[in-house]
Amino acid sequence: MLRLAPITSGLALRNPKILLGGNHQPTLLRYLEGWPKRWGRPRTFQVQFVGSDETLQRFARDSFDLAVVQAPKAENLESCVRELVRVARQGLITRR
Repeated sequence: MLRLAPITSGLALRNPKILLGGNHQPTLLRYLEGWPKRWGRPRTFQVQFVGSDETLQRFARDSFDLAVVQAPKAENLESCVRELVRVARQGLITRR
């Protein structure tokens, strides 16, 4: 797992836009479990899903507050991290 920034920093003032990338959506949603409690009051997540084979190029820079993606194949790692950093203010890559 690679965490590019403190996951909850900067998300306290609004309802965060979150990108979940991968084919197993229930697992990706579990990464978000419990976060509103840590912020002191409920939040409404604005969640968008993309498949593991989809590119993030269609999204504008800083489109999301947080992105959680399943680990890409080794040959796609560099481009995935580059796109993740571009579209999300914070990101998390998980190995499954």
